[in-house]
Amino acid sequence: MVIMSPKTFAEKIFNASAGEIVFARPDIILTHDNTSSIYKTFQKMGGQDVAYPEQMLVVLDHNAPPADAKLATQYQEIRDIVARQNIKNFYDAGKGICHQIMSYHARPGMLIVGSDSHTSTAGAFNSFAAGIDRTESAAIWKRGETWFRVPESIKVNLSGRLKENVSAKDLALWIIGMVGSDGANYMSVEYHGDGVKTLDISDRMTIANLASEMGAKNAVFPPDEVLSGFYNEKIQGIWADAGAKYFLEINIDLNDIFPVVAAPHNVDNVKSVAEIAGTVVHEGLIGTCTNGRIEDLRRAAQILKGKKIKEGFQLNIIPASRNIFLQAIEEGIISIFIKAGANVLTPSCGPCLGTGQGIPANGHTVISTANRNFYGRMGNKEAEIYLASPETVAISSLTGVISDPRMIAGYEKFPFRTPQSRTFKIKPGENRKTGTVWNYSDVDNLNTDQMFAGKHTYNILSTDPSAILPLLFEDFDPGFSKNVKKGDIIIAGENFGCGSSREHPSVGLAFAGIKAIIVKSVNRIFYRSSINQGLLLIVHKEAVESYKPGDLVNISFEKGEILIGEKSFSFKPLPEKLAQIIVKKGLVNYMKSL
Repeated sequence: MVIMSPKTFAEKIFNASAGEIVFARPDIILTHDNTSSIYKTFQKMGGQDVAYPEQMLVVLDHNAPPADAKLATQYQEIRDIVARQNIKNFYDAGKGICHQIMSYHARPGMLIVGSDSHTSTAGAFNSFAAGIDRTESAAIWKRGETWFRVPESIKVNLSGRLKENVSAKDLALWIIGMVGSDGANYMSVEYHGDGVKTLDISDRMTIANLASEMGAKNAVFPPDEVLSGFYNEKIQGIWADAGAKYFLEINIDLNDIFPVVAAPHNVDNVKSVAEIAGTVVHEGLIGTCTNGRIEDLRRAAQILKGKKIKEGFQLNIIPASRNIFLQAIEEGIISIFIKAGANVLTPSCGPCLGTGQGIPANGHTVISTANRNFYGRMGNKEAEIYLASPETVAISSLTGVISDPRMIAGYEKFPFRTPQSRTFKIKPGENRKTGTVWNYSDVDNLNTDQMFAGKHTYNILSTDPSAILPLLFEDFDPGFSKNVKKGDIIIAGENFGCGSSREHPSVGLAFAGIKAIIVKSVNRIFYRSSINQGLLLIVHKEAVESYKPGDLVNISFEKGEILIGEKSFSFKPLPEKLAQIIVKKGLVNYMKSL
């Protein structure tokens, strides 16, 4: 008789142990405004007809409606692709943000991937949902499957109940503040305990959405009575076994949570609202895929009803979907917003990544319910962004300063970490290159917005590396693109490549001829993206810490060896199939060879 070891949710989904590499066919592959770029890559791979059109979910949302002719033309290209490929699950501009639309399609126990880092939102529906990049999406279009490293898991035990005007957004930021922006890197985060039953589906979507901001591969909730109520049917789903092995367990009493914000310029720079109350803010944003659901709008409207936002303050509201927009109209919520002086915008991503209406002015401070506050994130590097709950944004829009939605006097300090802003910029004229080595070993959390600003994402396609290169690292090290040469090596710190799933940085670095990147740790999606572009990325903290400017650095991919000065360090070779992607200079060439 074979005795099976207890398994985590992720191990059950993949029927494999943590750390193993498996190939699997996703139930859903989500793409959005990047579909046109993905299709071009698909064609480069030799693709003609999508292998499984029923896998596809395409949503036009990041630039909806498009603000210029180039973007409008891309939208029409996508409509033509969808029609030509017989893709039934298509949602045109204005229908909603892709992660909200996913709620119409996700089911318990599904395997879902998407060309957006916040695909993890679908974990609210007991799905295994993870972000991937554009090149990998194209490969799935052609073959129907992709590779997965089965993640280790973190167990978060919730007890109690959130207090009035304390929301799931506060809880999500609280957890990120506890563990850090890379504290769950490549992990599956499971939510357990009696406190889970007090969180509705909207709450769960907010929490799962923000999993990517602590580096997680996915986050997931159990197939319980709350989920059955959402589907209006008894559901089965998949859940972890009692006694499963976890990398880390965290216990949280929801009664202890109070309103918090993520201060500029990192999502894990978490502080209590009471601690920074009085900070002047000029603009507010309520909505996006994180907090644009009807429950979020109701809570904000309850605070704003019968009141006026502060003179000179700009408040933008973005419902997450057209259905939510219509429901908010029918409930009188939109009237409350308009009478209070807010602007209500079309369901889209827009200002969240800096591509639509609502870009902040120079010197302005924004308080937003979105999911990222990186330097330059909303399209203006001269602005600052605080992340908060809908309640906190609403009350702050009335006062013009960051305010506690409970309006309780007193001082509460976030209890777990000493938050600090860790955005790093190379000083003008500073040279970080010695010989062939770019030394960023003192730089942690170098994010994809710093590597390639979000405002350029849809004006320059990832299939045009020559156009990417001049903009590479422009908001971090302006001298990089001018001085990078083929054969150069990058050495960097912790959590390299955190942020969005955009593959422009890895495409640009591969095009520039970077021989290798050696880091202390790396964001999960960026690691996959590097492999997909044939870009050798090695995680080796000891090697990074040993490097001194002027040291010669040599790397042997075949031997798994790094030579730094007189010291030698070994690294584990990639599995054969993934190694072949590196050898063939990227996934496009590898797929063409099959």
